[in-house]
Amino acid sequence: MSLESLYQQVILDHYKVPRNRGRLENATARVLLENPTCGDVIAVEVLVDGDRVSDVKFNGKGCSISQASASMMTQKIKGKTLAEAQATLAQFRNMMRGESGDYKDLGDLQALQGVSKYPVRVKCATLAWNSLEKAMDQVGEVPGSDHKEGT
Repeated sequence: MSLESLYQQVILDHYKVPRNRGRLENATARVLLENPTCGDVIAVEVLVDGDRVSDVKFNGKGCSISQASASMMTQKIKGKTLAEAQATLAQFRNMMRGESGDYKDLGDLQALQGVSKYPVRVKCATLAWNSLEKAMDQVGEVPGSDHKEGT
């Protein structure tokens, strides 16, 4: 089995059996974004406890790339500190820009690396991540939050 076939299977698995799909009762932040080019819609909800993403869920509709990316993203950042989540976000963005680098730390998300060759599809892959970034920005604005921009 080729690496490309394996990556396609990972994407289809996350699309067909998404992880962390649903709603959070007491979300710290919730952001809904839409990709008007293709109609993908993703809502990301995060629950932050101190400086840690204690839970994250997503809901939405769209293509296999957007939904699989959201599923993989939630798995990757759940339980991480906000700083670790920000670092993962930056690493994923670099990969989507086609920048060379070692992306082994991204795990299953590496399956989306080939998407970087198709700018229209990059928007699909990054939609959930853009929602996450805005949600983390909201967390920084929550009274009593230890998270501050730039830290």
